[in-house]
Amino acid sequence: MPNAVISAAGPDHVLCTRAGRRVEYLSIAWTSLEAVIGITIGVLAGSVALIGFGADSVIEVASSCVLLWRLAASSDEREKRAQRLVGACFFALAAYIAIDASVDLLKHEAPKATYLGMIYAAACVIVMPGLARAKRRVAAQLGSDALHADSHQSDICAYLSVILLAGLALNALLGWWWADPVAALGMLPIIVREGVAGLRGQTCLHAHF
Repeated sequence: MPNAVISAAGPDHVLCTRAGRRVEYLSIAWTSLEAVIGITIGVLAGSVALIGFGADSVIEVASSCVLLWRLAASSDEREKRAQRLVGACFFALAAYIAIDASVDLLKHEAPKATYLGMIYAAACVIVMPGLARAKRRVAAQLGSDALHADSHQSDICAYLSVILLAGLALNALLGWWWADPVAALGMLPIIVREGVAGLRGQTCLHAHF
């Protein structure tokens, strides 16, 4: 049962807005750490998948910054703009994954086995669903489709971290270098659909963690 939308005129709305800001600040802090660690380990291990996941985290940071801008003032126009900007972030993410995965397949080069990378991916699998749920909870209370759309960005990051972990494990244990880029390409329809919904100002209705 979704939470009731809180009136913008009441004190509860102020509290929920503050909660939304806290969630976005936490998201920015975590995804910034993701970006630094992912890209660093990726460069050291020669892993395009890890570098790509780190770059995806940069897009996550941008999405959270957009939502902070949205939460700074409540208006229908700002809500629509924020939702469109989040939708644009989905398309940027889709473009990056398409290029990154295609290059990985064409190169036929397996990265070095990295257990530190696997621990990093496992941590993302645990943290990102929690962030997504927190964003959706506040979005339901504020009636914010933009914040709801941003929660899907966190969902997708969680899905991709599962793919990353599987790809790193399969490469390390079985030498299946192609597993990660093929799985990443399979995520593109979901990402593009979310982007289209954001640009159209629609609420996304896909399943979550």
